[in-house]
Amino acid sequence: MTTVHLPPPRPREWLALLPVATGLYWLLADAGGLWLLLALLPGLLLIGGGVALLLLPGDARTLGPVALGAALGALLTPLAWWVAGLADAFWLLLLSIGTFLVAGRLSLLRAAQYDGMPEPERSTRMDAKVALDELVLGYFVGAASLPSGALAARNCEDAARLERAIAEHGWDEDPSRLHPAPQAPEDTQVERARLWGIDYEILRFESGFQPPAPLPGDDRWLRGEANRHCHVRLLRHPGPPRPWLLCIHGYRMGPAWMDLSLFAPQWLHQRMGLNMIQPVLPLHGPRSVGAKSGDQFLDGDLTDLLHAEMQTLWDLRRTLAWLRRHEPEARVGVLGFSLGGYNTALLSGYEQDLDFVIAGIPVVDLASALWRALPPAHLRYFAARGLDETRYRRLLAPVSPLSRPPLQPVERRHIFAATGDRIVHPEHPLALAEHWQVPVTWYQGSHLSVRRERTMREAVRKAVDGAGWALR
Repeated sequence: MTTVHLPPPRPREWLALLPVATGLYWLLADAGGLWLLLALLPGLLLIGGGVALLLLPGDARTLGPVALGAALGALLTPLAWWVAGLADAFWLLLLSIGTFLVAGRLSLLRAAQYDGMPEPERSTRMDAKVALDELVLGYFVGAASLPSGALAARNCEDAARLERAIAEHGWDEDPSRLHPAPQAPEDTQVERARLWGIDYEILRFESGFQPPAPLPGDDRWLRGEANRHCHVRLLRHPGPPRPWLLCIHGYRMGPAWMDLSLFAPQWLHQRMGLNMIQPVLPLHGPRSVGAKSGDQFLDGDLTDLLHAEMQTLWDLRRTLAWLRRHEPEARVGVLGFSLGGYNTALLSGYEQDLDFVIAGIPVVDLASALWRALPPAHLRYFAARGLDETRYRRLLAPVSPLSRPPLQPVERRHIFAATGDRIVHPEHPLALAEHWQVPVTWYQGSHLSVRRERTMREAVRKAVDGAGWALR
């Protein structure tokens, strides 16, 4: 068991006065109607977040609006120059940047430390990296569609039905009973595409995923038409076969510009010489069923999350089945980030013929990640109905990467994580490291800084070299 070290609580967070002052400056810098339209959103986010930070010290949700408002304010200063003049724009930019850095520093000061990880460095650069995490976390929480009213009640009722179904079918004792191996798709379409000068192919086929009949919510799940079709990007070299890197993206990603930015083809495909295969996760990108990519994956109800993870595992294995039908001797490694790290770890327990698995900044315990973001009213309601974090975790165990041992040799398992990660806290990669019996490779950064970190590239190179891949 990893030991956690918590900083002592603070009676008041007086640095919260900075975002309040910055927000007031935004709202009061000019009296014109055009200015109010420009300043309303950053001003309200900064004042609201700052007051909450001052009055509710230690609440994990208060820094997100502050970082979001500060970043938005910094981006809007060119317009502020045009509307209110250079002097006001200068001070607004300075205050917004200062508030952004304060959000990052306060986040680090209140962060728990764990045995087995290095202490995050204290620097302005680190403050900026961590504030970016808080910004995105604030967006995730603010944009989430939480189950409320009748949906919250149904969530609790479905939990009881789900618990009975899991016990009756033994999915808690042997999760593999819930995850049959899919066949390779028969009917496929491949078309060419191009983005940012990068040529790639798009492979499409029917998912074919069918939830088991005893599970609640199966009828609702199958209504999403776009989600029934798998969408896979391929970057492959002509000539003799090359090793393939299966790239699994994170939460709220899925559009081509996001995924190609994260899994840089100029490096992985062109410089390292790898073939790349990028499946789009259920409910993401072109498979979305909501207004935003990823809607109903983590912010739906319990059964939506269970079905999403079941289909993710099914679709990943079906994609691999397609690849191996066309290249029976294909050598495949897996790289996943964040939610993709979760699914990399999950896949490792079901697919033995993988040359390596790399879980980057991986979330591992979805129950703890979700419970951290729930408002107090939801927590009290669910707890009163018997749906607490422990029970939620138990119900998700059939799709947990900690429920089955990895099938790859220990030297083929790799984990890297960030010391200042505020989206996926360090207990997640540490729990996976204990399960996999490998150490975590840490970098001094945050969740969102991963694509610019040398440690990530070193982890990929180490895995490729350890697998004996002969590359140019």
